[in-house]
Amino acid sequence: MPLISSFYGILIYMYWQDHSPPHFHAIYGEFEAQIDISTLKIINGSLPNTALKLVKEWGELHREELMLDWEKTQKNAQPDKIAPLK
Repeated sequence: MPLISSFYGILIYMYWQDHSPPHFHAIYGEFEAQIDISTLKIINGSLPNTALKLVKEWGELHREELMLDWEKTQKNAQPDKIAPLK
């Protein structure tokens, strides 16, 4: 599971050949959520409100890059790193 970004204690991962819809995994402490790239809504799991707000802000800024990484992981290719939220 490649780490594609990290910021403010939040780790962002994508799994190789993961199920649809296109999504990423956000991990913050003991919390984990799958976030839909298109809507930035939680598909599964949970995050504290503050962490979710930061993940959504980051996702808005990098949605295009996230989709490119999703396509790469579906082909078992290494996804690119994405800049953290500043």
